[in-house]
Amino acid sequence: MKFLRYGAAGQEKPGILAADGTIRDLSAHVGDLMGANLDPETLARLGAIDATSLPVIEAATRLGPPVAGTGKFICIGLNFSDHAAESGMAVPPEPVIFMKASSAICGPNDDVLIPRGSEKTDWEVELGVVIGKTAKYVSEAEALDHVAGYLVSHDVSERAFQTERSGQWTKGKSCDTFGPLGPWLVTKDEIPDPQNLKMWLKVNGETMQNGSSATMVYGVAFLVSYLSQFMSLHPGDVISTGTPPGVGLGMKPPRYLKPGDVVELGIEGLGSQTQTFKADR
Repeated sequence: MKFLRYGAAGQEKPGILAADGTIRDLSAHVGDLMGANLDPETLARLGAIDATSLPVIEAATRLGPPVAGTGKFICIGLNFSDHAAESGMAVPPEPVIFMKASSAICGPNDDVLIPRGSEKTDWEVELGVVIGKTAKYVSEAEALDHVAGYLVSHDVSERAFQTERSGQWTKGKSCDTFGPLGPWLVTKDEIPDPQNLKMWLKVNGETMQNGSSATMVYGVAFLVSYLSQFMSLHPGDVISTGTPPGVGLGMKPPRYLKPGDVVELGIEGLGSQTQTFKADR
């Protein structure tokens, strides 16, 4: 199933993508697609509804982030060996963990704001994992039992804020609109192998990233298990699992985003996003 949320920012309603490609309203059957409703039983119940019996929503309607009320937005750094190399950094012996503020989350096609003082706003297509059932001290073998599904995550980054202004990476990752999610939450039954998904990103029509989740150093199951040793993962939490090579930082010379640039990105089976970058006044 492909679940989504539609409507004006802050007023989104739950929906589902029907087999014919239309958006259908789910609000008569569930209040919202928040953590409490992402358990396997609820998602199965919603997926069993005949989507063609639900009201059709206009295709031009804005899509919001497909999960509401995310408590933790956890990111994994340098999780592709070839991306680590282009960044001039070694593959870490354990996953690099940093947090992205939940206030950065926005819809998949919303404008992204380049923050004041930015010199090096960069792009990163990433596979996002949505937790559906609380995970604490889970094994790698049982980790995927705690996953509700997957989505496209754009880990927009301001490299000067991230690495040149001392402290941790979070401030370069958490600017408003730096976390587009969606268009859909795709349930895990549709993605039997999250470690074999093509990933791509274009800037103004030019392909920058063309990779695969197959080259992740630490896979989804390992990451869910690993993170659960340090913190409880709650329904609705999002894990953004790292990016393949092709980011602006790694180019010679480096290339960064400017107002008016259009970024398109997607992951096989999970849909695509399009954002116009604008200056944050």
